[in-house]
Amino acid sequence: MDRHTIHRRRWLILPVLCLSLFLVVVDNTIVNVALPTLARELGATTSELQWIVDAYSLVFAGLLLAAGSLGDRLGRKRTLQAGLVAFAATSVAAAFAGGAGQLIAARAAMGVGAALVFPATLAILTNVFTDPSERAKAIGIWAGVSGLAVALGPLSGGWLLRHFWWGSVFFVNVPIVVVALLAGHALLPESRDPHAGRFDRIGFLTSVAGITALIYTVIEAPHRGWTDPRSLGGFVAAAMLIGTFVVWERRVAEPLLDVRVFANARFSAASGAVTVSFFALFGFIFLVTQYFQFVRGYDTFSSGVHTLPFAAAAIVAARISARLALRIG
Repeated sequence: MDRHTIHRRRWLILPVLCLSLFLVVVDNTIVNVALPTLARELGATTSELQWIVDAYSLVFAGLLLAAGSLGDRLGRKRTLQAGLVAFAATSVAAAFAGGAGQLIAARAAMGVGAALVFPATLAILTNVFTDPSERAKAIGIWAGVSGLAVALGPLSGGWLLRHFWWGSVFFVNVPIVVVALLAGHALLPESRDPHAGRFDRIGFLTSVAGITALIYTVIEAPHRGWTDPRSLGGFVAAAMLIGTFVVWERRVAEPLLDVRVFANARFSAASGAVTVSFFALFGFIFLVTQYFQFVRGYDTFSSGVHTLPFAAAAIVAARISARLALRIG
């Protein structure tokens, strides 16, 4: 596809990317409102309920950096569409899981597909929108869709649970994937990083192991205790692996991630702010959907409706942030 065609189609390409993004982000929170139902239907324990939510996030976070690097080398469109196919297949497995263990395994597998999709959407967006002003607007819309997906997860999950069985919160992904695949096949351009170089295997292994160790320990520490030897050991292992990753990336000629970008205070501050915000948001959504049902006595759909203020805030903030980015950087 030539640059003129890509430029002409750029505002048609953006909705396809946003739909793919919405799909993988909404699955972080759509299951939260179903937790009481899963406890009844599958006999899931509190620990199993947490892992039904976190298995997806753990694999997603652990593979995100490596999946982005693979997309740069193998082709971003190809990686995006492969991720969507994997996401649909594992969603079906989750929908028809026969127990909590099977559902946790399916959710972890869904995280693999999501990790392939998420970075590819942003990489394609920045490749398609070459004008800085239009790119800022497009990224603002992209970020707004991400925030909106987080907030709308409980609402859409609650509506599905009111009308269908619990597996519908996963099975609904399939028709959306079909639309995204067909539209993506017709509209998305293929692109690669022409200067990607050799694949950084050591960086890949240490990044996946380090991030996974950190997230796993954060998930398990509240049950074991923050000062439990296993928790402390997990944090030490994560620090050592991530430290090894940073040292290696500074020395290797073709790094998986150029860690020197974190020397930019504005970049590091923004990254830190996003990290803290999402820690707070996902933790809050996990708790508040159960509070609405177990304490306030709301049904699944009403619980979702009560999360709408977060969705409204995401819409408003996305519009404001896009304009502010253009005005002040």
